[in-house]
Amino acid sequence: MKGKASVAKEVREPKEQKETEIKIEPITRLEGHGSVTIKLNKGMVSDVQFNVNSVRFFEKFLEGRLAEDARIIAPRICGICPEPHHIASVKAVEDAWKVNPPDSAKKLRELLLLAKQISSHALHLYVLASPDFLLGPFAPPETRNIVTVINKMPDTAKKAIELMKHAQELCAVVGGKSVHPVTAIPGGMTKGLTETQRDEWIKRMDRSIELAEFSLGLVTKIVEDYWDVITKIGVVETYYIGLAKNGEHNLYDGNIRVMSPSGKIEAEVPAAEYVDVAGEKVVPHCYATHLFYKPAGYPDGIWRAGPLARINVVDKMATPRGNEALKQLRAKVGRPCHATFAYHWARVIEILDAAGKAKKLLEDPDIVSKDYKLETVEPREGNGVGVVEAPRGNLIHNYWTDKEGIITKANLIVATNHNIGAIEKSLKVIAKQIIEDKAHEKLKLPKPMISLK
Repeated sequence: MKGKASVAKEVREPKEQKETEIKIEPITRLEGHGSVTIKLNKGMVSDVQFNVNSVRFFEKFLEGRLAEDARIIAPRICGICPEPHHIASVKAVEDAWKVNPPDSAKKLRELLLLAKQISSHALHLYVLASPDFLLGPFAPPETRNIVTVINKMPDTAKKAIELMKHAQELCAVVGGKSVHPVTAIPGGMTKGLTETQRDEWIKRMDRSIELAEFSLGLVTKIVEDYWDVITKIGVVETYYIGLAKNGEHNLYDGNIRVMSPSGKIEAEVPAAEYVDVAGEKVVPHCYATHLFYKPAGYPDGIWRAGPLARINVVDKMATPRGNEALKQLRAKVGRPCHATFAYHWARVIEILDAAGKAKKLLEDPDIVSKDYKLETVEPREGNGVGVVEAPRGNLIHNYWTDKEGIITKANLIVATNHNIGAIEKSLKVIAKQIIEDKAHEKLKLPKPMISLK
């Protein structure tokens, strides 16, 4: 959400070429930086490019550093979801050094990921997405924002802030800091939870579950109201990637699953074998590589990650309530669901499931165990992979270390890389629908929940 409001600029080439280019830069309500280029030939969409034009260099930053320092360096990749980078980094080092941390440490780490899932998803849902649906997509841009939502729906805004606040405070308790956590180390955690903290957070998680249920109710109403938009605009068939543990939704552990556009599980591999399924395509207009299902090739194998991808690839959610909500979605849109706007529905199902699973972990006796780290951890030469699910998708950290425990090479695959090819694919479909077919003029749109009058 940085920079001024996006402005579409049309640059006309010489008339004999009959080509135009629409540039949207910067893109706002986006967690990062980017632009969109729409190329037209005789008024028809010939290409759409999603441009990520910043270079990060984090893989190079990690080379030559102590592997145990990666857990502090890597989270700086993202200020919105540093927790997944923190945990994936530690898991990669542990895999390289053949270290198995105590179960209590694994459960604390999973609790940290669940807290971040709730916080980030709630921020995305309420701050980035809700203004378009609550005010309507054709409301003036200067009013179609979270400030208007707060002013016009203060009770809803208070619930959203409370949900984010609970989750972010739990991140601070488990991770040591609200942003850029520090407690996960190779071999475990630097601290655990006290019984007093556990008891307090069990009670607070009950309230988080209530707020998650409220959010699901709001999104269910939005889905009903905008059914015509959801089922007709930006619907694209892709592959999907996500973690599943024994077929169940899991953020911390499990195998990488890949689902085909037809709904077939094409592959299920351990984290260490990600290179067998993940291909990376370098494109000239973007510094971020495009990920795809390697056996299918590019662009046929373009896949999506994140909430919709995860609920597509798993057989069930981790909690009874989450599973019930998943069944309701599948009864309505099937499996797999290819509707891009259904990401919001999937996101709120994950919020509800994460809150329920967090409470279950808090009730586990291991969560207050004093056995949360190994006594000694020895560096060694190795190659390790750490995979977790970040809010926006599958996150892979792969480190090579020498016998002194120095990182000699690093490969990081973040959610943007997984999704960017599909983002372009979706944008091209939407551009054709809007520019060529005028589809937006034929949609059945509801009366906005928020009136500007």
